[in-house]
Amino acid sequence: MTPAPIELGSILFTLVEPHRGHEVDYNRWYERDHFYSGCMIGPGILAGRRFVTTADLKKLRFPDNSPIAPDSSTGSYLALYWIERSMQDEWGTWGAKQVHALHKAGRMFEHRDHVHTKMYRYRWGVSRDTDGVPPELALDHPFAGLAALFVEAPEGTERDDASAWLRDEYLPGITSESSAAMYLGFTPVPIPDDAPADIPRLAEDEQRILVLAFLDSHPEEAWDRDFAKQGDAIDAGGSAKLLWASPFIPTIPGTDIYTDRLWT
Repeated sequence: MTPAPIELGSILFTLVEPHRGHEVDYNRWYERDHFYSGCMIGPGILAGRRFVTTADLKKLRFPDNSPIAPDSSTGSYLALYWIERSMQDEWGTWGAKQVHALHKAGRMFEHRDHVHTKMYRYRWGVSRDTDGVPPELALDHPFAGLAALFVEAPEGTERDDASAWLRDEYLPGITSESSAAMYLGFTPVPIPDDAPADIPRLAEDEQRILVLAFLDSHPEEAWDRDFAKQGDAIDAGGSAKLLWASPFIPTIPGTDIYTDRLWT
């Protein structure tokens, strides 16, 4: 028998804002405890990686008025976790129990706010290169940056149609000369009723799509050419509307680099 291949099934996307004056403590708590105890030791985890947006990078975010974040300065740290397709139910069950156990043990950090924390199902990928990095290895490959794009199907239309347009028409037309080696598309998983109360619930999730673009170059070098005009281009297509676009760079584990560059 040939073993089943490893496949990306779901992800956890958690965008968080530490309270000012607590950014170093938050960074150390998250990378030295919660990154592992809250996620990585769970069943089915393929990979995890943390990203950050500095004040300079936040200036590149658009649009200014978005339902994803209250303003362009909020949402400094992003953690992504890949979950294997055959284990996504097991990880979800474990994660719900684990977060409550960590709360009970006093191992959570109160001086931070969830901006957007949600599970997403992996739906498709669009790669620039014929034999490029597989989606399953995206968090392990040393990409220089990341762009997170939230897209919504217009009222009265189907999300599946918007997703198909992005996958089959729009993104293939812009990848050949792009700094983005791949675009990965995801749809939200409803938040369980027993999830922590500080994780926001959004009725609009049924119309939304998350697209993650993994970049070979630093976002500041690529943004004007590859992303700054995407809002207008996506909106003009008529099948989807861009809600929020933000650049990120990887954190450097074991350091407090970037904690003093989060805000102006």
